[in-house]
Amino acid sequence: MKQFETAVLALADALSAQGLKLATAESCTGGLIAAACTAVAGSSDWFERGFVTYSNEAKTELLGVDAALIKAHGAVSEEVARAMAEGALVHSRAQIAVAVTGIAGPGGATKGKPVGTVWLAVARLGGLLHSELLSLGGDRAAVREQTVQHALARLIAALPQA
Repeated sequence: MKQFETAVLALADALSAQGLKLATAESCTGGLIAAACTAVAGSSDWFERGFVTYSNEAKTELLGVDAALIKAHGAVSEEVARAMAEGALVHSRAQIAVAVTGIAGPGGATKGKPVGTVWLAVARLGGLLHSELLSLGGDRAAVREQTVQHALARLIAALPQA
């Protein structure tokens, strides 16, 4: 997790300066964002919890994502990413959350959703800050690593710097 240390330290500074706690809701990254955050000493001051919701059922049970929303839009969709981020806030004591859902590969691609398709959402108490579609290249490991990098960057961008 050393490759993410600079970004995590910047995120830690921004969160700590504002007294905010972070929650993560991860599907395709399987907890890598949380792992990157908690690899840094002192992360208990600003990292509240992480949800690994790989299955649709986990998204529904742990984050409160409506099963009908998943059925209507698919797990890899802007709507589900937003619901995951908002659900992470509702089911934690955090004030800001990031969610990712995507297709890391090598399988899982569907029509219109190739490998490397990832939806990312950042939510903050009081409203959604950001959601975006990522189209990433490379193998499974590369897609997951790039997703973590994007998630950390978007979180940092969503917070005024200390």
